[in-house]
Amino acid sequence: MSRPGRLLGLDLGQRRIGVAVTDSGRTVATGVATIERSGDITRDHAGIQAVAEGYGVTGVVVGVPYSLSGDIGPAAAAIVEEVAILRARLGMEVETVDERLTTVAAAAALRAGGRRGRRARQVVDRTAAAMILQSWIDRAAPAGAGRDQ
Repeated sequence: MSRPGRLLGLDLGQRRIGVAVTDSGRTVATGVATIERSGDITRDHAGIQAVAEGYGVTGVVVGVPYSLSGDIGPAAAAIVEEVAILRARLGMEVETVDERLTTVAAAAALRAGGRRGRRARQVVDRTAAAMILQSWIDRAAPAGAGRDQ
């Protein structure tokens, strides 16, 4: 991402969209919202755009659920199509990152922390978005940059 500033992370699920943002220095990702899918992609993207504008983000990272073999299956293909639409709407850089099993890992982390049931489901998507965004941050940062050693 060429412009400095906060980034938005998205976990584009079929029922919900998990949303996370970074701090301005792009060192930590935090889950901030869960957008319920409305069945209208334009309305869903308006919700994403509102969050992006509210946090003043300069770029977006979207998780793509590649298959375990690394191929693009039906779910990943749908996300790639949606990313193209989102990129045009937001008018900013939108990158994708492999997010295999991120939602599973987020749910497991929440269960381990004692969160279960309906309350956990409300948080799992934003937690997955934070994990997606944090993985992008960790890969993008030069080794040792801004990290305690």
